[in-house]
Amino acid sequence: MINNYFKIARRNLVKNKVYSFINIAGLATGLAVAMLIGLWIFDELSFNKSFQNYDRLAIIKQNQTFNNEISTQSAVPYLMAEEIRSKYGSDFKHVVMSSGSSTQILAFGDKNITKKGSYTEPGITEMLSLNMIKGSRSGLKEINTIILSETTSKALFGDIDPIDKVIKVNNKQDLKVTGVYQDIPYNSDFKDLAFVAPWELYINNEYWSEKKTNPWRANMFVTFAQISDRADMDKVSAKIKNVKLNAVRAEEAAFKPEIFLHPMSKWHLYSEFKNGKIAGGGIEFVWLFGIIGVFVLLLACINFMNLSTARSEKRAKEVGIRKAIGSLRSQLITQFFSESLLVVGLAFIFSIFLVLSVLPLFNEVADKKMVFPWKEPLFWISSLGFSILTGLIAGSYPALYLSSFQPIKVLKGSGFARIKLGSFAAVPRKVLVVVQFTISIILIIGTITVFRQIEFAKNRPVGYDRNNLLIVAMNTQEVRGHYEAIRSELLKTGVVQEMSQSSNPTTYVAAINNGYEWDGKEAGTQGNFATMAVSHDFGKTVGWQFTEGRDFSRSYSTDSSGVVINESAAKFMGLKNPVGSIIKADGKPFRVIGVIKDMIMESPYKASFRTCFFLDYSWASVFNIKINPESGSTEALSKIEQVFKKFNPAAPFDYKFTDEQYAKKFGDEIRIGKLTSFFAVLAIFISCLGLFGMATFIAEQRTKEIGIRKVLGASLASLWSMLSREFVLLVILSCILAAPIAWYFMDKWLTKYEYRTEFSWWIFALSGAGALVITLLTVSFQAIKAALMNPVKSLKNE
Repeated sequence: MINNYFKIARRNLVKNKVYSFINIAGLATGLAVAMLIGLWIFDELSFNKSFQNYDRLAIIKQNQTFNNEISTQSAVPYLMAEEIRSKYGSDFKHVVMSSGSSTQILAFGDKNITKKGSYTEPGITEMLSLNMIKGSRSGLKEINTIILSETTSKALFGDIDPIDKVIKVNNKQDLKVTGVYQDIPYNSDFKDLAFVAPWELYINNEYWSEKKTNPWRANMFVTFAQISDRADMDKVSAKIKNVKLNAVRAEEAAFKPEIFLHPMSKWHLYSEFKNGKIAGGGIEFVWLFGIIGVFVLLLACINFMNLSTARSEKRAKEVGIRKAIGSLRSQLITQFFSESLLVVGLAFIFSIFLVLSVLPLFNEVADKKMVFPWKEPLFWISSLGFSILTGLIAGSYPALYLSSFQPIKVLKGSGFARIKLGSFAAVPRKVLVVVQFTISIILIIGTITVFRQIEFAKNRPVGYDRNNLLIVAMNTQEVRGHYEAIRSELLKTGVVQEMSQSSNPTTYVAAINNGYEWDGKEAGTQGNFATMAVSHDFGKTVGWQFTEGRDFSRSYSTDSSGVVINESAAKFMGLKNPVGSIIKADGKPFRVIGVIKDMIMESPYKASFRTCFFLDYSWASVFNIKINPESGSTEALSKIEQVFKKFNPAAPFDYKFTDEQYAKKFGDEIRIGKLTSFFAVLAIFISCLGLFGMATFIAEQRTKEIGIRKVLGASLASLWSMLSREFVLLVILSCILAAPIAWYFMDKWLTKYEYRTEFSWWIFALSGAGALVITLLTVSFQAIKAALMNPVKSLKNE
């Protein structure tokens, strides 16, 4: 019996090829989108969960108050871990200081590689539960040691056992390899941790002026913590609140520093803070794509149910005949449900093939390394369960409603008339079409808004010239002490227009200080200033844009006590005539020699950071090289590399283009835009499939009417208009409903950006017009095909 049900179902699919294709393709696409989004959400929610101590790990953050505004940061003073261990040791299993992730040169024999790693106290290996392949987690107890990731070890040593081998770091430190750990999973904040070296090695070799005089002032390091097994994260966080406030000097206490634990479970999805409180983060995108996934799948289900109920009306006589020859209602119900489940089953199979084919591209766009969960029972149970539920819901109308009719009335015609129910029968389908296109138009408006916001920020003046600007890190002593010689050699090549050095690149702020005083400063005024050390020629290299004053010059020996500030700094200080004004930094006076336009060094979506630039060669960490625009990039890079190899032949030539580094600031938004547009296209595709199916069904229903109208002289244009008008009106209604909904959600999304675009009427007009054009193109094919049909064929008796 079951075999017969599916045999009839298969014959119906083959008989109605167009409807079968639309149903299966639309539902398969919807299921594939839901699976992809489900995999993405699972990856986001499982971020960092590969660590055994996930629930007990935290990073120590601090809030500081400046002019009644609370600022949150992860950088803390040098003595933070030591102070917490000494006063609250019973509440913690581990508290470790870290340099944060930085790029270093690792060398063994003739092999040189550049990798990111961290200088950290030994407890980090236990905290992160590193899976040791060779050696042990205690391998960092001696100062001149290092442990490597598996990939880094293979890059340096190949198949040779690395244990006890000595590698050179930045051409100055010889470190013994004492362990190799398994690569940390990609969906982790530590995915790039290629090596770990002892904290003491870093702190003994790095120097800053306040290391001994005032170690609590400079916020330069990262502190990780693991609370005790029986401790409560919130209670421990409250305990250590004043650990810094109780230790700092009076001038630092004025900023009301508050220390707290930010759990690892919130690092990825709750990373944004506003006025000292969590204000969101990646969780917003989880909700966004979760809703999009539900809506896209809903569109596919609407198509399926729409076409299933529409086609079922044509099977009224079949129901009558089968009942007349003895079929029970239960058998008819089973028949309709089996047909529905067969379609859903085929769609589910095709959706898996779609996911497998699209997943590599999806990973690339989403910056993920997801794999299909073949061995996850939860995935299969939830997917199959939802598919079965969809099939039962879609098949419920024909199964329960049509099977209830009396065969005599159906075969006489009265039952068939009852089934059509006049215009009322089409109301549910019209509602579903409106829902479909409302969702599609919202996604179109959202996509346009996201890309407008990206372009708006990209077109923002950055205050300097990023083109042909190269950044080269000063990782080794061989280049640190030879700036003038390297500069001279580079300028001789002809491919370098200018060169300078600075404490950090122009694409981020490395140091923030608050110890500034100036004439007219109001009592109680507090403010952080980005601080950057530069060499002569820095302004010419990056293309500073002066509004007042001049650049640092070798002609003025007094420039060592000069400072260049940006417009935001001048405005914050209230300096009406800034050039010549005196600014004190930690009590030392500096004369303002120039004011430049704001340089966008941090987020392009936020206001520029007030910044002070000092002439200081000792603080340099990067070279800034301006390539001659008349030189080709390949030729220029080759000649620049030769110069650096001359001074440091053992180190790899590691460089970055400033414009590429700046472009990375748009990475998250670009990914969101691409994913949203991808889902919007699929939503429109699914909606159009349904619209095409509905247009085909209506054209079939009105075949005789069209024939009569043609006989009476109706033109092709009037017939096309008659068949298309209803769908156009439905889409216009969708546009009216979609506009306020899209405006509400996108306006809310834009409020997270200080520097943001505004809504324009043309966005809604373009989205609506696009939906109308797509509708007309979709419907017109069937409308024109029906209008061109020979009336003799359409009017002849069955």
